[in-house]
Amino acid sequence: MAKRILLDLFNWQQESPFLPLHEHCHPVRACVELVPSMFQCVASGEYQRLQALAEDVFRSEHEADKIKRQIRDAIPRTFSLPVFRGDLLSFLQLQDSIADSAEDIAVLLTIKQLSMPPGLETEIPDFVAATVAVCQHLFQASEALTALAEADFHGSAAVHIHEMIDQVEHGEWQADKQQYRLAKALFAVEDQMRPSDLLLWSNVLREIGTLANCADMAGERIRRMLPSHA
Repeated sequence: MAKRILLDLFNWQQESPFLPLHEHCHPVRACVELVPSMFQCVASGEYQRLQALAEDVFRSEHEADKIKRQIRDAIPRTFSLPVFRGDLLSFLQLQDSIADSAEDIAVLLTIKQLSMPPGLETEIPDFVAATVAVCQHLFQASEALTALAEADFHGSAAVHIHEMIDQVEHGEWQADKQQYRLAKALFAVEDQMRPSDLLLWSNVLREIGTLANCADMAGERIRRMLPSHA
């Protein structure tokens, strides 16, 4: 089904690669939107539901990967591009990396039955929510590229995308600060945790931060494709 949809997109939109990029955004977004629910399952001890959600993430990541390969293979031979091909392909890879990071989080959370670190039961979900918000701003910018291409990369659409990317950058900066505070708080309670749990949570926090970092880098790649603004 996905292959047929993508082929239809390429047939209908041979002058623009941005509609397929929009299609690729959908399974990436699906991966990210499952992340908060996985942490809710850890907090409540719903490990069977957590495993089911992780499987959903794995499927969506695989779907995103298939679409990425189809776009990557088709762009060099199909499209007359209004932007530098390297920027476009780099953006595609970075957008796909967001799904990869969500998959890595799902793997880490299901290696063993984790519990929330003591004293961080609220702070970790807050960090997750902030990081998902960064990704959502990126997805909005990604989806707006289609309208921008139709306007020949000029006008209010470009200004609006610049504003969304500014939100991505600011959100990523805030997420970095949260990650640093959480890492310090995590190691402050290391004596109350099993060493394996401490290691896993340290990796989980780092991977949550990677979500925001990938979104920030993808946003910067979009910025390179836009006309400059005042």
